Amino acid sequence: MKHIIFTLLVLTAFHSCSQPTPVNQNLNITADNLVEEIAKQVKNYPSERIYGLGYSNDNCYFDMFVDGIRAYRYPGRGVVGSTAIEINELLFHSGKHTISYKMYPLYTLEEEGVTTTQNTLVDDSYVALDVYSYNLKDKNEGDIFYAKYGTPNIAIKNAQGDTIYKFAGSGKAYYEGSFEVELDVPYLLQPPFATAQDLRKMDQKLLMTKLLAKYKEVWQIYKNRELDNIARLEFDKLKYYAVSHYATKEVIKENWEYLYDNYKNTSFEMQPLANYKLEFFADGKLVALMLDTKDNKIRGNTALWIKLKDEENTPVFFNRYFYIPQGETEFKV
Repeated sequence: MKHIIFTLLVLTAFHSCSQPTPVNQNLNITADNLVEEIAKQVKNYPSERIYGLGYSNDNCYFDMFVDGIRAYRYPGRGVVGSTAIEINELLFHSGKHTISYKMYPLYTLEEEGVTTTQNTLVDDSYVALDVYSYNLKDKNEGDIFYAKYGTPNIAIKNAQGDTIYKFAGSGKAYYEGSFEVELDVPYLLQPPFATAQDLRKMDQKLLMTKLLAKYKEVWQIYKNRELDNIARLEFDKLKYYAVSHYATKEVIKENWEYLYDNYKNTSFEMQPLANYKLEFFADGKLVALMLDTKDNKIRGNTALWIKLKDEENTPVFFNRYFYIPQGETEFKV
């Protein structure tokens, strides 16, 4: 089985002394009943498959997406071997799914004490992906593979007349690709943004005005440590994770308590909403303000983030995405 990097979101839970106005979603959810409400949604099945997206790369940074929703950003120059993320929480139904990626150059590269600039992808940049699953109900069953993909190369002649191969996107500042795969899951999830408005068709000035106002609202919720409101914001994503991973109530409770205990006493500094760019996901149904930077420690994340007051000023990101339901005018998270 591959080495898995779990993508269970960072759940920040904080105390609040004030009585804030509830956010406009999941109004029945509180910090106290979140575990119980999620547990009601989970079912178990004779076969419980966990799907993984394996990857390797070199001489690039890259993002991975499932059906247009960002699944993971690999922040390193390259990784070789069996490394993977789990993607069940992004598989809302059985059928055809699109796996896509976006590649970026390294920008700055340090080797043997020498720093070089690399503003474009190079001849030996590559990304390799595979989709597989294993069965939680049968530990003796091996991995099943559904698709393998590698970035395209082109054949050229070198000075000696020999045929060599180089990455098709060499010399570009950006490269993307995708492939499709059929996958079966025993559950059916109905994400609230499934029938949301296509925000690309909205007046972009109005979109930015309304989106920034919503960001400021959510920013304030985290800053004020409004536990119940944070639970409402986190509920949907936590629910998708639990249902798609067939989690027991005990596991849900342990995850909540572990994350709560780790964050409730942590000092932090909310970072200002600055240096961002607008980006759409899921065919325009989701939108986010993404940090506009070449700093590889923080790039690829949304503009909602904090720095922990530790020796390294560790960044922690609240990668929230926003949508507007059909027939409504206000953003939800």
